[in-house]
Amino acid sequence: MEDEKIIELYWLRSESAITETDKKYREHCMYIARNILNDISDSEECLNDTYLAAWNSMPPERPSHLSAFLAKITKNIALKRFRYYTADKRKKSAQVPIDEISESAVSTFDVEDTSDLKELAGLISDFLRKHSKEKRVVFLRRYFFFDSFEQISDITGLSEDNIRKILSRMRKQLKEYLTKRGVKV
Repeated sequence: MEDEKIIELYWLRSESAITETDKKYREHCMYIARNILNDISDSEECLNDTYLAAWNSMPPERPSHLSAFLAKITKNIALKRFRYYTADKRKKSAQVPIDEISESAVSTFDVEDTSDLKELAGLISDFLRKHSKEKRVVFLRRYFFFDSFEQISDITGLSEDNIRKILSRMRKQLKEYLTKRGVKV
């Protein structure tokens, strides 16, 4: 079923919206959740929470790209669960790829403020547009989809060492790019 029809089902409050979403995007969302949580049962719960969040947000939202909309919800829910599991009183051995980019973390922006997040997202998008498609794919696969170096290597054909070098350079460049635009890093 086409995305527009699925979105319309949400707007009509038809329960078949969830069924159709699951048919089309289950693997896509599970892939993201599994990469973050590394646990199938937790990923399944995350998927159910994603469907509930989509149900609760449409209407009023009408996403232009349903796959990106669901991916963002899934990623945020999985990260929240990951942070809960890895809090100080729980296991600390796990690390999420986003920690790699913490050197470029921005203290200027309030992450709870939607307008700040949109501004930061715009800056990062502008930064990524200045790079080759290959580098953008590597960056997004690591920091949005949380793919492992091995998974990125399989997708791109680049060696894991090359991927690490690309990401290291891009993190440094991102930090410089944000600093030049007045963002405190």
